[in-house]
Amino acid sequence: MLAMDQGVVEEWLSEFKTLPDSAVSPYAASLKDKGALVPALYKVIRENYSDLLEPVCHQLFEFYRSGEPQLQRFTLQFLPELLWSLLSVSAARDPHTSGCIEALLLGIYNLEIVDKDGQSKVLSFTVPSLSKPSVYHEPSTIGSMALTEGALANHGLSRVVYSGPHLQRETFTAQNRFEVLTFLLLCYNAALSYMSSTSLQSLCQLSSRVCICGYPRQQMRRYKGINTRLTVTSEFLVQLITGIHYALCNGEVDLGSKALDDVLYRAQLELFPEALLVGNAIKSSLHSAALKSNNKEGARSIQVEITPTSSRISRNAVTSLSIRGHRWKRHAENQEVSVDGEAAVGGVAIPEINVTGVSGDRMPNGDSLRPRPDGRSPTDSDMMGATSEVSMDPRGHDSSIRLEVRRQKSVRRMVENEGSGSASTGRNQY
Repeated sequence: MLAMDQGVVEEWLSEFKTLPDSAVSPYAASLKDKGALVPALYKVIRENYSDLLEPVCHQLFEFYRSGEPQLQRFTLQFLPELLWSLLSVSAARDPHTSGCIEALLLGIYNLEIVDKDGQSKVLSFTVPSLSKPSVYHEPSTIGSMALTEGALANHGLSRVVYSGPHLQRETFTAQNRFEVLTFLLLCYNAALSYMSSTSLQSLCQLSSRVCICGYPRQQMRRYKGINTRLTVTSEFLVQLITGIHYALCNGEVDLGSKALDDVLYRAQLELFPEALLVGNAIKSSLHSAALKSNNKEGARSIQVEITPTSSRISRNAVTSLSIRGHRWKRHAENQEVSVDGEAAVGGVAIPEINVTGVSGDRMPNGDSLRPRPDGRSPTDSDMMGATSEVSMDPRGHDSSIRLEVRRQKSVRRMVENEGSGSASTGRNQY
C-alpha cells in the first residue's frame, strides 16, 4: 500500500472521530468529493494483513450504525470485496486475519434483521399474477387460458412470499455462513441503484471467483488466486445473478457476461434449479447490441423488453359472449345425442310414425299443415308468423324439442308393446 493512500485513510479515520452528531449529514454528503478515499479503502480491504484493516472495519460499522442512509450506502459499496476477503481467508483456513471483517458483516446483519423498536423484521414480496398486465407481459399475448374452476377461483388472487424472522448471529459457522451472506447480498441488491461502477465491478469479480475456484474453468479464466473449491448455495447464487443483471444493464457488459456464464457453469455442476432458471431467463432476454449502447454515466436502470399492447381482442380471448355461445352449443349437442339414443332400439333406427293417424307436415312449433275445420289451409302469413315467433322466443324452441322427445318415447313404447303381443287395437290401426 502506498504511503499516499495510507495518509488518505488515516485522515479519514481522524475526521469522523471528532465529528459532532449535528454534522453527520453534511459529512455524508461531502464523502462524494473525496475521490481518492474509495480506491484507498479498497486497497486496505484487499490486504488482509494491513494494520489499517481493523480501524477501517470499525469505522464502516459506525457509519452503518448511525442510521444515515448515505453513510449506510457508503459502507454497502464495499460489501462484495468484504465477502470475497472473508471467503478467501476461510478457504485458506486462516481465521485470525478475518476477525474484524467477520465482526463488521455480523454487525450489519444483526442491524438489518430488526426494526427501530428491536423487533424481528419479516420481509414480504408479492408475486405478480399472469392475469394482470405488468411491465414484463400482457395477458392477451399469452393466448387462451383454460377456463377451469381452479383458474376462476385463483383469478385476481395474489401470492405473498415471506422471509424471516431471522435469528441473530454472534459468529460464523459452516451452517450459518451462507445464510448470513445471502441476506447481506439481499440488502446490497436493494441499494443497487446507488452503487458505483467500482462496486459493480467488484460484484462481478466476486461472482466469477466464487464459482470457478477449484474447477477447470479457473485455468481458462487464468485466475491465479486460491485453488480451493468454495461451497455455495442456490439462494446465494440467485442473489449474485440479481446484481449481475443490474451490472449488465448499466455499462459492465464484459465483466457481467463473464460473471453470468461462470454462475451458470457452477449452477449446472451443482444442479441448482433456481439459479439455472433465473440465470438462463436473464441470458435469453439480453441483447448485446442494446447493452453495449448503455452509458455508465447515464440513468441507473434495468432493461426489459415490453410487449406491445394489442388494440384488438384476440380470437382466443374468453368473453361473456363466447361463454354464452359455448353453453348453448353444448346444450344443443346434448339434446341431439339424447334423441338419437332413444330413437334406436337394438341398433335399428325407428322411423317417423304419425300416432294420431292424421297426415300433414309438422311445423317448427308443433302445428301441422293439415286443412282446418273451416276448409281453409294455413296461409303464408300464418307460417311466417309461426316461424318468427319461434325464432324470437328461444323457450318455444326448447318446448318443441321436449315435445319431439316425448313423441319418440311413446313410439318406442308402442313398438315394444307390439312386439310382445300386448298392443291395443287403437294403437294397431295404423
